[in-house]
Amino acid sequence: MSERETSFWGWGYADKFPSHEARKSFGGQLKAMLGFEPSGPYDPPTLESVRVGESRVTAPVSLPFVTADREARVRHTYGRAFRDIVRGFHGDFEIAPDLVGFPKTEADVVAALDWAADARVAVIPYGGGTSVVGGVEARVPAGYAGTLCLDLRGLDRVLEVERSSLHARIQAGATGPVLEKQLAAHDLTLRCFPQSFEHSTLGGWLVTRAGGHFATVYTHVDDLTASIRAVTPSGVWESRRLPGSGAGPSPDRMLLGSEGTLGIVTEAWMRVRPRPRFRATASVHFGEWSDAVSATRALSQSGLFPTNCRLLDRREAALNFVTGDGSHVLLVGFESADHALVPWMERALELCRDHGGRLPKPPAYAERDEKSGDQGVAGAWKAAFVEAPYLMNVLVSLGVLVDTFETAVPWDRFDALHADVVTSVRAAMQEVAGGGFLSCRFTHVYPDGPAPYFTWIAPAKRGSEVAQWDAIKSAASEALMRNGATITHHHAVGRFHRPWYDCQRPEPFARALRAAKRELDPSAVLNPGVLFDP
Repeated sequence: MSERETSFWGWGYADKFPSHEARKSFGGQLKAMLGFEPSGPYDPPTLESVRVGESRVTAPVSLPFVTADREARVRHTYGRAFRDIVRGFHGDFEIAPDLVGFPKTEADVVAALDWAADARVAVIPYGGGTSVVGGVEARVPAGYAGTLCLDLRGLDRVLEVERSSLHARIQAGATGPVLEKQLAAHDLTLRCFPQSFEHSTLGGWLVTRAGGHFATVYTHVDDLTASIRAVTPSGVWESRRLPGSGAGPSPDRMLLGSEGTLGIVTEAWMRVRPRPRFRATASVHFGEWSDAVSATRALSQSGLFPTNCRLLDRREAALNFVTGDGSHVLLVGFESADHALVPWMERALELCRDHGGRLPKPPAYAERDEKSGDQGVAGAWKAAFVEAPYLMNVLVSLGVLVDTFETAVPWDRFDALHADVVTSVRAAMQEVAGGGFLSCRFTHVYPDGPAPYFTWIAPAKRGSEVAQWDAIKSAASEALMRNGATITHHHAVGRFHRPWYDCQRPEPFARALRAAKRELDPSAVLNPGVLFDP
């Protein structure tokens, strides 16, 4: 089967990485925007030239879907955080998993887990490999004979659609485009569009509690989940498909966010909906950040529940070419499969005007037909959104540090959090890089608080990028903890966030998690080192 080749070291498709000359030209343009000149461009390694550790274990003949192929191991070494991409760009794949498995059925998953438990081989579940927190890295504690990366993308079908309940049973390895294409045949959609949509999988969204399409109400994949089925070393775990239940702690809630430590999700019943027909979009500009934040808060508490309610500060707006006039920009959108949206948009814009917002252009209204599909303003925005991560590949090749971090905090603590993050991250960038660029946007908003998402860019010292990243990441994370925010809103814990997650969670809860781990995974082979120590 021919497939479009993905990059073995960076984000997304390999053919989207620009030429040396194109990157050199782009680097020249960055100086005016960022205030410093990149040191590159540098060129990436070839697949043949990268350094790969030797495989320590051999798969039994009873697992024909498991391989020690060098290229497969390289392609399953890292996620796609800056820390991952820069190591891949330098050709360092020494911590590649010893084996890679490509199961096609749930029975294959069971067989792999049975063997791994007996052989003391750590198993790392792998969806699209888009983790930005070290969640799929084969960096495990001592005492394991080896590591097996289990790639679930062979389980990629929509198995069943139950129309009256608007439920669909979907295998965990289906990527966003694959599952949406199958649901579109029923004129349905999951409406879960994380930025990694092109490459990430349903199972990955579930075990990392991914943030999806909606900026309000249905913000996490949690809200779209009706039932989960998972394989554990102690047996199969499957909850009942129900609209709601008060019968004790939720089994689904325990698997959501478990990051492959308690079981391997193989399928789930998901809440789907008719594809949207009506859309309304508007961009509201503000001169003052405080006014923009107040307007966003008022909109989040209005009961209008817009689909899109994303606030960009002036630096974020300029970085994404939304506007160059120095304004902070609030992107507001509504969608529906049932009704036109003029009254909702008019009331939302009235709220924004009450807080000093202005509209350079009137709101846009669109209605989907069978020919237009998701084209137009909304389609263009979504396309730009999923294209954005490709910029990290380019910036790494130019000798530039770049990354993002996100959190959530109640409204009454946001101003202090924002001020502390700005001060702390700028100081860290100054210390390790001589300066840098920092911007902020809200990806999701709740009646009781926002989910701010920060982007930072700074000059890299070639060969010291990981140490620089560690210092800036630590400064940002400490600021989040000081202000009572969460270490992550939708990027998960993985290995990178462990120190701060350990501080955030209650200790009795940590003990309960470890007890569940002992019961479900007695040999502690499932993704050891993530969430808690085995």
